[in-house]
Amino acid sequence: MGEVSTERETLTWDAFGEACRDLARDILAAGFDPEIVVAIARGGLLPAGAVAYGLGVKNCGALNIEFYTGIGEVLDAPTVLSPELDFDSLVGRRVLLVDDVADSGRTLALAVGLLRERGAEVRSATIYTKPGSIAKPDFSWRETGLWINFPWSWKGTVVDEDAR
Repeated sequence: MGEVSTERETLTWDAFGEACRDLARDILAAGFDPEIVVAIARGGLLPAGAVAYGLGVKNCGALNIEFYTGIGEVLDAPTVLSPELDFDSLVGRRVLLVDDVADSGRTLALAVGLLRERGAEVRSATIYTKPGSIAKPDFSWRETGLWINFPWSWKGTVVDEDAR
């Protein structure tokens, strides 16, 4: 992937809350009324839950997709992991797909494609979008070219933190 800058975009918990409420407002203002919110796990789990609350949507699910293995470290391609989402329940439904960031856009493109192939009407939302993303979400709070410190992940695991 190339060298990763040491400069970071830092999202605070307060800004995260505002970002998710702003996204919910943008989605409603656009006239999209999702029946189901689907997170791209893991990074999209917290934003999806917060946006679902903002929209008043109670039906949620998750797609488990792995791509990033570390800062600037990726697999050859995004991979869907078990357990799988109940795709049959999405046929003909309005689905909002949520992730934390559209970085390369490959994960977002894979997830949108999977949901559409299964017959869902899909719109996507991310907190951040990177300028070089091959897939642009329908809704995004901000664009940045920097690596992002998300409040739920930037410290790493507690095992690693406690070992330091």
